[in-house]
Amino acid sequence: MFHAVARKGRQLAADPVLRRWLLARALGRTPAEPGFVAHRPAYLGPDWPGLPLEAPTRALPALAAGEPEGPLVLRLPGITPTVPPGGAEAAVAGTFADVETQLALHRFAWVPLMDSGADPRWVGAMWSAWARRHPAPDGSMAWHPYTAAERAVNLLTFAARHGLPEDAAAPLAAHAPAIAAGLEWFGDHHTSNHCANNGRGLYLLGLALGLERATEAGARILLAEGERIFRPSGVLREGSTHYHLLLTRQWASVWLAARTHSRPETDAFGAVLAGAMAVLPHFDLPGRFPLMGDISPDCPPDHLSCLLPGRPMAAGWTGLLAVADRAALAELRDRTPPAASVEGWLRRDIAGWSGLWHGEPEGWSMMPGHGHQDCGAPELHAGGEALFVDAGRGSYAQAGEADPYVGAGVHGGLSVDGADPYPQNRPYYAAEFRAAQAGPAGLEAIPDGVRLVHHGYRRFGLGAVERVWRFREGAMRVDDTVEGRGRHRITRRLVTGAAVAVDGGAAILTQPSGRRWRVAAEDARPALSPLTLWHAYGEGSPGTVLAFETEAVLPWRGTLTVEAL
Repeated sequence: MFHAVARKGRQLAADPVLRRWLLARALGRTPAEPGFVAHRPAYLGPDWPGLPLEAPTRALPALAAGEPEGPLVLRLPGITPTVPPGGAEAAVAGTFADVETQLALHRFAWVPLMDSGADPRWVGAMWSAWARRHPAPDGSMAWHPYTAAERAVNLLTFAARHGLPEDAAAPLAAHAPAIAAGLEWFGDHHTSNHCANNGRGLYLLGLALGLERATEAGARILLAEGERIFRPSGVLREGSTHYHLLLTRQWASVWLAARTHSRPETDAFGAVLAGAMAVLPHFDLPGRFPLMGDISPDCPPDHLSCLLPGRPMAAGWTGLLAVADRAALAELRDRTPPAASVEGWLRRDIAGWSGLWHGEPEGWSMMPGHGHQDCGAPELHAGGEALFVDAGRGSYAQAGEADPYVGAGVHGGLSVDGADPYPQNRPYYAAEFRAAQAGPAGLEAIPDGVRLVHHGYRRFGLGAVERVWRFREGAMRVDDTVEGRGRHRITRRLVTGAAVAVDGGAAILTQPSGRRWRVAAEDARPALSPLTLWHAYGEGSPGTVLAFETEAVLPWRGTLTVEAL
């Protein structure tokens, strides 16, 4: 009890916005958290009873009989254990330090990532062993609604190609009422993409097994959530490029299933999918796919690169589809023009540079969401090669903003007095209260670059922060302005995977191609610190943070230059 009170006291002392909210609530100047009924979205109706256990009316294809031959490599988040022949029972009983690795085992997330030469009968052996260990829905993590939905979808996708054991249909049908009972709905203000994924699980289970009520419930959830979690341009509102790619895959799967079964929601699903695909050209930088925001443990980003413009669809997730489905998806992707603009994101290609900027329109990271403190911290590629990157986030071991990979300290932006540019968001803050504490982060293209203005430090009594990037062939200049009064510590950072050395007052970067760059600030010397650049959940490579720190009296102006050598 004492430790909990002390923790809350420290939290309150460090967060002026939370203190203002508590005062505003006490004075009746801001509303309380909106009411909701947990696990029961309003769009399903006040009397929706959940789902009964429905008997399958469609059979699944049968998996070849016999024991699997050879070992099985499980590609789980961060590790790749090998299961020897006869080792299925021990494998499904395995325990792991990272809960996401444990959940991936329960989700059969390794199935879409199996080596092409692996014996398909391994899936039957692992499923049978898992089902014996977890024979009925319960309150364990194995039956969490998101996990149950992922497991069902991964197994059904596999079954379409290879089949499943004959007794798999009934236990899979039992997943539907378990998912429905725990729908991850906590009001519009505190519900993430998980509820949509619950709906996807119900929908695909219903169509594959002939479960009419599961199909209808899944369709209603997906139709409502498709409007709720994507912004008008088609971008997922949660602040992560990988999660946008993941949700594009989710809608591709339900659109293809709806199309196969001639469902009435086919066109509505297709419209959401086309919107999500229209965003991908903005994210598809030439040197690599930028991993801005969280990286999902559900699958590695490279597994979904097949959805990007012009990529072959014979590998990755689309390589698991039937030929006709793959062709239909490719046709939709290739005829969908890029979105004219994307709320909160800006792509620029100029003078041999390509960049992606993120600035939340509300001035806060979406709550709930997967965004980071990356305001004013673009990913920049020069000559088709990644130069300054976003480190991503390779673990959920630390929750949310407690994770250093979420904060400004590992992003290539500007911070004042070590504080993040966005205030910490909380689900009970009303929109009007948020607007008063931090105005929008405004991004705009200018003739030779990009301009950003944000008001995230308003919470400390400071004025606007302006960053202007100007590009020419082989060079970049960043002009920064911080409005306000008093003496403050200003830190500008860049993150790179290049080799870095300090020479005098500048940093010298050497890229894998051999291209070299000089980075300097007129009023600060670079300090270097190591970090991991995450490529997938639990997988990364070494990188470096360059920090240029100065003590200054506001208002302040400074310049950072990058020049090819």
